[in-house]
Amino acid sequence: MYGIAIVVHYLTRDMFAIWPDGIPIGLFGLIVNIPLTMAGIKILGPRFGVKTVVGFVLASFFIDGLAWLRPVSDAPLVNDVLLSCVFGGVLAGAGLGFIFKSRATSGGSDIIAMIIAKYTRLQLGKLMIYVDSVIVLTGLIAFKDWHVPLYSWVVIYITGRSIDMILEGADYNKALLIISKKHVDIKNKILNDLDRGGTYLKGEGMFTGEEKQIIYTVVSRREVAVLEEYISNIDPGAFITVMDAREILGEGFQSLRKKVEDR
Repeated sequence: MYGIAIVVHYLTRDMFAIWPDGIPIGLFGLIVNIPLTMAGIKILGPRFGVKTVVGFVLASFFIDGLAWLRPVSDAPLVNDVLLSCVFGGVLAGAGLGFIFKSRATSGGSDIIAMIIAKYTRLQLGKLMIYVDSVIVLTGLIAFKDWHVPLYSWVVIYITGRSIDMILEGADYNKALLIISKKHVDIKNKILNDLDRGGTYLKGEGMFTGEEKQIIYTVVSRREVAVLEEYISNIDPGAFITVMDAREILGEGFQSLRKKVEDR
């Protein structure tokens, strides 16, 4: 909604005496979000609650409040557009992440995507990208400059990554699948030296038909290097798959109960 508000802000310059620079972005977002939220409650049920209303009201207040406090409200903080996109996307994503973490929505395109999802059964994540992309293209129509949508898509991507980091954490632990004839030695290394746990998975070689013991374990990035060096010394022919594990819940890592209670 604030993307549309930016377009409206620039298209309404000198149209209203009370707003010579154009309709304030925060005010327009607030005006549009009120009926959208009412429609969302009517169509989707009262799932948004007070938190969503507080969220978009405060967002509108701070957008216009910060613009009012600055001597030149629409002057860029820095002249580097890409730098503004990166830091703006990170900050916006962090804020949205905290909103989603508190089981609320930010209003606007979230509600539009949810309403479309109800009637089309399309995935909500994809719909949000589609809706935001359509809004971004309105910037191209209004400003007739490809820089606007291209930079906007950069912001959308960075915002999404920031949201994921807030919701899932940034531990960046590694999940390992290890196939080795020296699995007993590797197990002892994991349990005794690294003080980590793991699980044996039974497997069978596709070519040889030989039964194999597969070790599944999760360790830190530092411990990956320690484990790889150890395995290379005892079994250079071992097969190891290393995968990113953005969020680990359970013993030795973050408590599942604590995470749920903190929401």
